[in-house]
Amino acid sequence: MKREVKKAVKGYNTIDGNGVHLVRVLGNKTYDDFDPILMLDSFDTKNYDDYKGGFPLHPHRGIETISYIYQGAMEHGDSLGNKDMISDGEVQWMCAGSGIMHEEILPKSDRMLGVQLWLNLPKNNKMTTPNYKAIKNSEIKEIDIKGGKIRLLAGKFESQSGYLSKYLPLDYYDIHLKSGESFSLDVENNASIMLFTLIGEIEISNQIYTEKTAIKLSNGNKVEFSAKTDTQVLFISSIRLDEQIAWGGPIVMNTKEELYEAFRDLDNNTFVKEKIEGF
Repeated sequence: MKREVKKAVKGYNTIDGNGVHLVRVLGNKTYDDFDPILMLDSFDTKNYDDYKGGFPLHPHRGIETISYIYQGAMEHGDSLGNKDMISDGEVQWMCAGSGIMHEEILPKSDRMLGVQLWLNLPKNNKMTTPNYKAIKNSEIKEIDIKGGKIRLLAGKFESQSGYLSKYLPLDYYDIHLKSGESFSLDVENNASIMLFTLIGEIEISNQIYTEKTAIKLSNGNKVEFSAKTDTQVLFISSIRLDEQIAWGGPIVMNTKEELYEAFRDLDNNTFVKEKIEGF
């Protein structure tokens, strides 16, 4: 059975971090529909002033943040002592787990184009040990398809494998299609699948979806869409958690008490359970 569109959410312009202009697509009003994806922000600008402030040091707990920078760069630093930079087509994958402090600096580039999504952690893994992984271009397979290509950012595509998520299955593809071409893929019937139109427009069941739109698909065993323009579509597939959440800013737990505890830890300087000496 072909999957249909269950919900479509068009992003809106907002400002976050230290004055960073971005398009917020998913957030605390959409998490149930897009479970386990909590948030999705998109960056797309050629103006350095829109992002030069970056995201100064801030906390996270209970989630994984996955940043895909197709054009541009992102420098990462955190309380585990990790210092790294991704650029032009690479992925930054950070598991906040029990608590981490990190910063993201955005160096000047010709264009800043990419997304950051928040992936919820299952209840039993909320307080896992934090970690950081950079998925470099050498680890990302590019697979030719009719009318375009797929960049396998994580998970599996047919017989090919990329970086495998530890806590939730996640297939994450960057699909490039030329105008007029179509994409079709057999999938598991109950997988939680969404598309995001990073660049261009697509058509699903005679309905056109414009750029910077998140599209949650119904259950079914086949995903199909066609490109109305040259397009770049992000395909994200996981499983629903169907767990209660308590969300406060950069922290997502399962109960209000767990959330209050996180903020008490911040006040008491006990938030970060794993850190380098002197942090």
